[in-house]
Order: sequence, then structure tokens, then C-alpha cells
Amino acid sequence: MNIFPYDSKIDFLRYRHVALVIAVLMIIGSMVLLGVRGLNYALDFTGGTVAELTFEHPADLDDLRDRLDAGGYPGAVVQAFGSEFDVMVRLQSSEGQDNITQTGDAVRTVLSSNENPATLVRSDFVGPQVGKELAQNGILAAIFVMLGFVIYISIRFEWKFAIAAILSTAFTLIITTALFAVTWREFDLTVMAGVLSVMGYAINDTIVVFDRVRENFRSLQKVDTREVLNRSVNQTLSRTVITSFVALLTVIALYIYGGDSLEGMAESQICGIIVGTLSSIFVACPLLLLLGTTKMDMMPKVRDDADLARRP
Repeated sequence: MNIFPYDSKIDFLRYRHVALVIAVLMIIGSMVLLGVRGLNYALDFTGGTVAELTFEHPADLDDLRDRLDAGGYPGAVVQAFGSEFDVMVRLQSSEGQDNITQTGDAVRTVLSSNENPATLVRSDFVGPQVGKELAQNGILAAIFVMLGFVIYISIRFEWKFAIAAILSTAFTLIITTALFAVTWREFDLTVMAGVLSVMGYAINDTIVVFDRVRENFRSLQKVDTREVLNRSVNQTLSRTVITSFVALLTVIALYIYGGDSLEGMAESQICGIIVGTLSSIFVACPLLLLLGTTKMDMMPKVRDDADLARRP
């Protein structure tokens, strides 16, 4: 199935300078925004009071969130765990909530009803130090993923391909994260998971294009680098668009039907898929050209062996 003809001749590299300038400006703007405004970290990172409750009947999480908002606990995180009868509620720490037991009882009173009474299982306090460690672990995870990408692409392709792939993936990661500084939506663990998953999608799309670049470098002997890159993007364009569209359908369904707890993750994936697709077309290949990639980079390396040189 091809949306675009396999032999289409769209000159994507013609706009490489404009695309790279826009990408650099977007990265600078995103970094400034993240540094000045920051992210609206959720309870996963800031700490707060945690209350675990058990209901006699299956709990409606959306209804419980509305009850907490009306009861004076806005922004509370409500999640099911273990079964549909067990619910975990996390609240921001604030003045008047120093007594953890009283806070747990107050939450139980707000959420309990005659039709579905609740029992408080435990109430505890999670300090901000735990959230700080989670944030650090998320950053370390992103760094290790990037290093893994560098090693894999350097072995499979060449170091110039690795640099271009990492820069285009970092572009997607930064823009997706900056989205939450713009919208001020809470940044929690599910959003972090969505951002990390976006890295995998972006690098996969870029590697597909690079694989075609390598094939064309080896088969098109009398074609210059710019034309090889253009042909590679055109030949994989239908695959890129179809894959991105199908992935978007899945994530949009998650955004619509996944509930409040998954909206943030779905938003990060929607943004990441769109930006990652554009970066694989307008950023990755222009970076290859900027780095001076040629067909010689894809040629087998000749061993410098003195014993082989002496043989007849």
C-alpha cells in the first residue's frame, strides 16, 4: 500500500537549511521555557499524603475524582490498584493536613457513600525525596537509552548516522517535554513513561530511513549524496506516514477512552509521534548531509595488515 508513489521526487533537502534553523530555534525556545517556567510536577515527584481505601462495590474513579474536587481536595490522584475494589488516593501536602490519620479519615468520609461505603486501609506520607529520586532515575534512563542508541547505530551504520539519529531523537524528546511546560499539565510517572516511549518510536522511524540510505549508497554509484538522501526519504515516505497514522489512531483512542489518569501519557505520545515523524524527514537526513556523509562511509573498510601486504 503506497500513499505516495515509490519513485516520487519531492525535494526535501531543498528545505534543509530552513528546517534545521527552525529545529534549532524550537530547541532553544523549549530549553528556555523549561528553565524559566519548569514543569508542573505531580505528586509522584513532589510527595504528599497517600491513602489506600477498599470499597464494597467496584469504584468509579471519575466519580471519586469529582467527589474529591468538591470536597476540597483538587488535583488529587486517584488510581485503582490490585482490584477494582481497591483505590489509592494521593494528595498534595498542605497546611492543615499535617495529621496523616485525620487526612485519611477525611478522604474516606468524602469518598464513602451509602451505596458504596469505603474502608481506610492505610494512610501514609511520601516525602519529596522519593520524587526527586524518581526524577533523577527518569533522566538517567533517558541518558542510558541514548547511549544504547549511539552504540547500536554506530555498529549497524556509522558514527555520522549515530550523531544524526541522536540529535533528531533529542529534538523530539525536548519538544515533547516542553509541551507540558506550555500547557502546564501535571507531569507524572505516566507522562514520563510516554516521553520515554516516544524516544523509541522516533529512533525506529529514523533507522528505517537510514537503512534505505545505506542501501541506496551501495546501489546508486553515480548519484550524489543529496540525491541519495532525497530518494531514500521519498521511498520510505508512505511507510512513515502510514505507520505514524496507525500509531496516532491508537494513541488518540487511549486519550479519549483511557480516562484522566492516561490523558497526559497519550498527549506526550501524540506530540512525540508527530514531531518524531517530521524530524525523521526534515531533520535526520539534513544532519547527515551537514556532517558530510558520503557513500565511502558505507563501503567496507580495508584491513591494514602487514602480513597481507607481503603476500603475492
